[in-house]
Order: sequence, then structure tokens, then C-alpha cells
Amino acid sequence: MKFEIITDSSANLTDSLIEKYDLKIISLSYFIGEEEYLSYKEGVKTDYSEFYARIRKKEEARTSLANYEECMRVLRPIAESGRDILYIGFSSALSGTFQNVSNCMQELRTKHPDQKLLCVDSLSASMGEGLLVYHALELAQRGATIEETLEWVENHKMNICQWFTVDDLFFLKRGGRLSGAAALAGSLLEIKPILHIDEEGRLVMVSKVKGRKKSLNALIEHMEETVVKIKPQKIFIAHGDCLEDAQYLADGIKEKLGLEDIEINYVDPVIGVHSGPGTIALFYYGKTR
Repeated sequence: MKFEIITDSSANLTDSLIEKYDLKIISLSYFIGEEEYLSYKEGVKTDYSEFYARIRKKEEARTSLANYEECMRVLRPIAESGRDILYIGFSSALSGTFQNVSNCMQELRTKHPDQKLLCVDSLSASMGEGLLVYHALELAQRGATIEETLEWVENHKMNICQWFTVDDLFFLKRGGRLSGAAALAGSLLEIKPILHIDEEGRLVMVSKVKGRKKSLNALIEHMEETVVKIKPQKIFIAHGDCLEDAQYLADGIKEKLGLEDIEINYVDPVIGVHSGPGTIALFYYGKTR
């Protein structure tokens, strides 16, 4: 690959994929109380069980976008090495990280005017962003130029389907995405929302079902309606410390659709602060979002 593809920690890619492609990650941050943590640390195995244990106790938590220092820590050495960069980032509708990285890239362009330093707003979150990055990496490894890779990503990012459900409405309420009254009523009635990332990169509620298993099955139903049935197709599932439910979803996809290439990983803390423990998210290549 003659150029570098980078992304941020909200892509939630597995450690094995990050290692396979030697992928550089710009990390967002989160806070529990007053203590700050990086969502991703290079070389540190992904295990967010302690984070989820703490927020299950409803400890106060908040998030922060990738700051200037963290962006430049990753970007500057690559630019100074003379390599071109293609950054594929977290939806600008959900975070200011994309704008921060874009500003840093613009600063680097003034110092390296002959290099291609390009940015793509994935309009995606979690492993939806990650799936777009994965396809870009595969293209580049097969010899695509940075321009060809950029064109493919821009032309196909609306084919990355992203469906979510959450188990505890408290976290959507705390993040301002649900009223307190609706959260209380939903919790009492075992109501589970079905959400997706729309074409503007926003998290929107599509429907509600009663009960956890029905919410997981609803994700498979949406996939059956919109998936492009090509083999092999890489499918990603992200979970908020609920691996058994993620495996249930994976098994259902294998049984109903015959698609076997499924990667499972955590929803990272920056997204998990807002979606909560028990979040399940499904990502695949479809006809349209």
C-alpha cells in the first residue's frame, strides 16, 4: 500500500484486524468522574469489561472528541515520512472529531503541499465506520490508489447498514436522546428501541419492540430486507459487554442467511457512555441504509 489509511477509535475494529493492516488509530477520550481515559491504546488488548461494570453502577461518565495533540501524534509522523494519508472518520453528526482531524490535516497540507492528505466523513458510527475502513484497506491492499480508494468509499458509504438496539433506556435518556418519562415507561414495559444510522450520519429511532429477544430478531429481519447477498461478505457485530447476545445474533444470521464471515467486538467506551451496557449493533453491506 503506497499510502496510509487511518481512522479513529470509534471504528471499534478488532485487535486482530488492526494488527493485520498495521492500522493507525486516533483515540477519542472518556471520563469517569474526573479521571480521563483514552478509548484506544496501541498495543493494549481490547477489554472494556471494567468500563461497563462501572457504568452499570451508573457512575458519572462523559466523553471528549479527539484533541489536537492526539490527532497530531498520529498524523504528523506519517506526513513527515512523505506518505499520503486517507483518514476515514466518525460521523460528523455525532462528534466533532472529524472536524478536528480535518483541521489538523489542513495545517499539515501547508507544510507538505505535494502530499495527498484526504479526509472522508464516514457518516457512520462504531463498527459501521469500521466496516467502511475495512473495505478501504482491502481495496488498497489489492493495489487501488488513494484516489480510487477515496472514490469507492464516497460512492459506497451509504451501503453500510447500521442497526442497533439497547437494553437500558437510562443511557439514551442521560444523553438527551429520550425523555425521562419515555425512558421510565419503556423500562417498565420492557420496551426496546430499534435504531439505525441514517444517511446524514445521525442515530435515529425506527421502531420499538417488547422484549430483548424480539429486539435482536428485529435486527436480523432488517438485515434480511436490505442485505446484498454476496459471498464472502464481512459482517460486524458490536456489543456493550453482552457477548452472549452478540453470539445469538451471529448464530441467527448464519442460520437464516448462510453468511459466515462475522467479526464480534466491543462497543468502545466513547459510544458506550451514550448507548450503555447491553447495546447490540449490526453492520453489513446492503442495498441502502
